[in-house]
Amino acid sequence: MKLGTGEIILILAALLLLFGGKKIPELMRGLGKGMKEFKDASKGEESTASVEKTDKK
Repeated sequence: MKLGTGEIILILAALLLLFGGKKIPELMRGLGKGMKEFKDASKGEESTASVEKTDKK
């Protein structure tokens, strides 16, 4: 299920029509922050799990 150039252009055009030019940067900024928080949280879980493993030994 790969997205081609045509599909990406269609999705971007739909986003532009739905949200307008001023709202899209805000949405992308929020999406980026959410992805960063998720990545940081998942790294925190891994480090917590490794600490628990060393504590059990």
